Amino acid sequence: MIKKPGSKAWMRRHVNDPYVKLAAAQGMRSRAAYKLTEINGKHKLLKPGMLVVDLGAAPGGWSQVAGRIVAPAGRVIAIDLLPMAALPGVTFIEGDFSEAGGLAALEQELAGAKADLVLSDMAPNISGIALSDQMRLIGLVELALDFAVKHLKPQGNFLVKIFHGVGFDAFVKAMRGAFMKVETRKPDASRTGSREVYLLGKGLKA
Repeated sequence: MIKKPGSKAWMRRHVNDPYVKLAAAQGMRSRAAYKLTEINGKHKLLKPGMLVVDLGAAPGGWSQVAGRIVAPAGRVIAIDLLPMAALPGVTFIEGDFSEAGGLAALEQELAGAKADLVLSDMAPNISGIALSDQMRLIGLVELALDFAVKHLKPQGNFLVKIFHGVGFDAFVKAMRGAFMKVETRKPDASRTGSREVYLLGKGLKA
């Protein structure tokens, strides 16, 4: 059973989480920062001078990691429904990526430039109804993939969070149609028992 944030069990687990403690000690925005750090350490996705788009960025863990690496010549453009405090080298858009207005604002900020890397750690608010939650997530990751295909440079990369379940295999197939190589990653900072995995699309096809 998925525990919603705010429940006593979730709060107890969150407070005792070693990555939560590490994030607090190191001044990171969230424990999610260590997921990207681990994946980047293996695949070298982030490099100085890159243009990176971060979908579903708040509270900013991934943007924080990306911004530090691509700076000073690079840039991160981040978007989320929730507010996010400013980060060096990060341009933040408070908006709904899944709605026309949010997408338009993001495209306006890109101003025709192509990204080197698109990141998506988006997830819907968990209702506890597994099938409904899964289908809403699949809808988000499909939008993220469409965006990546349209706005990445040739050979650009795409990292996206997804849950195992209905629609997973079809989405992997769609990723393989768009990228030269697709790999599945489960970083150590991903909680034990979580259905989440990260799909990495490497090398956008022409």
